[in-house]
Amino acid sequence: MFDFLKRRRRAILRAAPMSVDREAICARAVHLWPYLSVEDRHEIEGTAQIFVDEKRFEGGADLAITDEIRFTVAAEAGLLLLHRDTDVFPELDTVLVYPRAWTIRAAHREGPVVIEGPETRLGESWQRGLVVLAWDEVKRDVRSRHSGHNVVLHELAHQLDAENGAVDGAPRLGEARRFTAWAEVLGAEYHDLGERLRLGIRSDIDPYAATSPAEFFAVVTEEFFERADVLRAKHPALYHELAEFYRLDPAELVARGRR
Repeated sequence: MFDFLKRRRRAILRAAPMSVDREAICARAVHLWPYLSVEDRHEIEGTAQIFVDEKRFEGGADLAITDEIRFTVAAEAGLLLLHRDTDVFPELDTVLVYPRAWTIRAAHREGPVVIEGPETRLGESWQRGLVVLAWDEVKRDVRSRHSGHNVVLHELAHQLDAENGAVDGAPRLGEARRFTAWAEVLGAEYHDLGERLRLGIRSDIDPYAATSPAEFFAVVTEEFFERADVLRAKHPALYHELAEFYRLDPAELVARGRR
């Protein structure tokens, strides 16, 4: 009964017309918007309305939560789920938004030494149903096209990664053969990035991706949606795996839209 009621409520939300102002927020938030079909735009809008209805948004440091905040985050959530037969971030309950980056005291190990000190955060994703975002960084990402950076996509990619019970860079992929291909391609790319950085060779992938397999998946998700042409040209096998997972070929969408 509960599943039936949830499906019916979600169908109503998907079918509900979206206001012009909210449509404009979604269009600004999703850089691929001009290249998407009308059907894809409607699917993102519908998912965004479900996301806003089901997730609790809270403002940290007295930030007032507005429609711009809610639907910017929700539209990017909808982009990650476009064409995919999946739930709407079932483990995520709350999106906590601070007005700007925040600082925590953190510890990390370098060899046998543990170093403690202040660390600035732009976003966090917790397995216990929480995503934390810095609103000034979210707005900067919306304004900056082709930078390869998008904190909302990054933290929500961690949520997708966690859906199979472990944040390890391998989200729920379906068939067993997909896990094999995913592990081979992403494992090789992750190792290659680490080697390049160790040798002091520059990489087009953000060095932060070398932190762990989970961060690698989140970073290349950002680049897949925000700088797809570069990722496809320089890392075709990696691009293919991400296109299979996200059921989307953003580089081809953009190329077709420019013809």
